[in-house]
Amino acid sequence: MTNRSFPVGFILLGFSHFPQLEEVLFWIVSVFYIMIIFGNLTIILLSCLEPRLHTPMYFFLSNLSLLELCFTTTTLPQMLSNLRSHEKTISYTGCVIQLFVFFCLGATECILLVVMAFDRYVAVCQPLRYTIIMNPPLCWKLAFVAWLSGLTEALIQSPITLQLPFCSHHQVDDFLCEVPALIRLACGDTSSNELQMTVSAVLFTILPVVLILTSYGYIAKAVGKIKSEEGRQKAIATCSSHLVVVFMFYGTVAMVYTDPKNSFASAHGKYLTLFYTVVTPLLNPLIYTLRNKEVTEALQRVLKKYFRK
Repeated sequence: MTNRSFPVGFILLGFSHFPQLEEVLFWIVSVFYIMIIFGNLTIILLSCLEPRLHTPMYFFLSNLSLLELCFTTTTLPQMLSNLRSHEKTISYTGCVIQLFVFFCLGATECILLVVMAFDRYVAVCQPLRYTIIMNPPLCWKLAFVAWLSGLTEALIQSPITLQLPFCSHHQVDDFLCEVPALIRLACGDTSSNELQMTVSAVLFTILPVVLILTSYGYIAKAVGKIKSEEGRQKAIATCSSHLVVVFMFYGTVAMVYTDPKNSFASAHGKYLTLFYTVVTPLLNPLIYTLRNKEVTEALQRVLKKYFRK
């Protein structure tokens, strides 16, 4: 049975079949959310306060941290509320906003990671021309293109998804309103939606990964030609941090969005979603700070200035 009328709201089933898991998840996600806020805010503040970090790389990294903050704030408060409550409902308006913002930020991150790969390519393969090529106006334009791409994709995909004939029970087998979960909730024909979702997934996950790996192919050749051991290690450290983030984010997103109704996505979709909404935003600042000497030294300088006061 479908309900074509304006829906009152949705029920986010989440992990309601495992009450004990919900209790554990509530505390884990709460701690992770605090760490996500602290870690990403630290990177943003360091990029603004520390003059040595006023470079294209940290400009894009601060954009990524801002994305992660917005990304998690869109989903985790609702998730924490549902984990502690027996009424796991979300209003139709809340679902629409969550779907739109979540999709917009996710698509933006897909493009931003490509931009960061391009920045690393220029830094390693064109070091003498790096400051000329990656000038501030170009950096702002690239960041604007990433955000605009995400906004455009959300404006196209969200209305299409919300026009589906949802089953009358309105039970979403997930802990947030995202496109694959809503497609699985529909009782009518969703083939066109699945095709559009697959095309979007190819454009925003598969193609970016190909571009990133291609750029890193050239980077690997350039790194091999660096004679200085210190220079080689520095290039490897910054590039490997970005690659780890790329594989964590794109890998899970591609499994959920490339074929939203496949058996794997249906059975494990919420766990994969949990990974790229909670784990990845937590690990991003840790990866970039712990594996980056410049960030750790900048943090030490800022802390020394603070404690001296």
